[in-house]
Amino acid sequence: MIVLGIESSCDETAAAVVDSDRRIRANLVLSQLDEHRPFGGVVPEVAARSHLDHLDKLIEAAMREAGIGFDALDGVVATGGPGLIGGVIVGAMTAKAIAAVHRKPFIAVNHLEGHALTARLTDNVAFPYLLLLVSGGHCQLLVVEGVGRYRRLGATIDDAVGEAFDKAAKLLGLGYPGGPAVERAAKAATAPVLDLPRPMKGRADCNFSFSGLKTALRQRVDALRAAGQFDANAQANLAAGFQLAAIDSLADRTRQAVRMARETTPDLTALVVAGGVAANAALRQRLSEIAAAADLALLAPPGKLCTDNAAMIAWAGLERLRLGDSSPLDFAPRPRWPLDQTAAPLSGAGVKA
Repeated sequence: MIVLGIESSCDETAAAVVDSDRRIRANLVLSQLDEHRPFGGVVPEVAARSHLDHLDKLIEAAMREAGIGFDALDGVVATGGPGLIGGVIVGAMTAKAIAAVHRKPFIAVNHLEGHALTARLTDNVAFPYLLLLVSGGHCQLLVVEGVGRYRRLGATIDDAVGEAFDKAAKLLGLGYPGGPAVERAAKAATAPVLDLPRPMKGRADCNFSFSGLKTALRQRVDALRAAGQFDANAQANLAAGFQLAAIDSLADRTRQAVRMARETTPDLTALVVAGGVAANAALRQRLSEIAAAADLALLAPPGKLCTDNAAMIAWAGLERLRLGDSSPLDFAPRPRWPLDQTAAPLSGAGVKA
């Protein structure tokens, strides 16, 4: 089986062709960083217009790179949500049109499911496994029991960790996108700031919080600026301190999730980390220690498959197509679409979507 995947939920326009042998025949991503950088973040209308301008040509290029025509496809997959609704609509409508014209199944997949199943594309991991999903809009811990079967153990009660990295980078004057900028700056630290808070650490649940950490960082930056002491060295030390505090919080919550998950799912096969923040090397190192202590494999997709891409969307669609699933052409794109729809709602960015 072979499918075309389309991703347009935020600020990457992406198209990919993937087959059931786990071969990525094409995986093209057109970044909009330059368009959004002047604003310090993603502007939804700018993103949607850029998807409109570029998606058709990107799909053509992906099909050409894969060396096939639309008649060879077994299905057309697109992100159906969650995300910036304008961009989601562009991708979903394009996929529907291709599917209708060429009489192929259309599959709308949850963007988060794309992240959740990426390790099955790259490493063929068996169910069930524990997933730490960390990105600009999401921060969750889930037990992945099967395709479409997700049990949420914890989520952020306020901000996603990727959003916190972006805000930290803006406060420190490091630019956009924030995650890579903070990671680069932290490498130059001579005396990392160690007394920033570790929100939720030691709690009996598996939830996250990052708003207090951002506030503490802002207060430190403001105080240094007022004293005329905010220089490149202070910038690097604060970046390192913020990164360490965020990773400490993620690690503590993940340890708790391993304990909780094993109470009901003793046959966990792995600890998987996915989403854009999963590309952070320091986070991967800490999670590898947690996994080793729990006698679990740590699986982290390559960096290019951590950030938003269409290969993960294509694979999630393939997983569903093999189970006989497809979506009606009147499927309505969704700005919010929780993976675990039975979980009690929280007020955080990581669970609204």
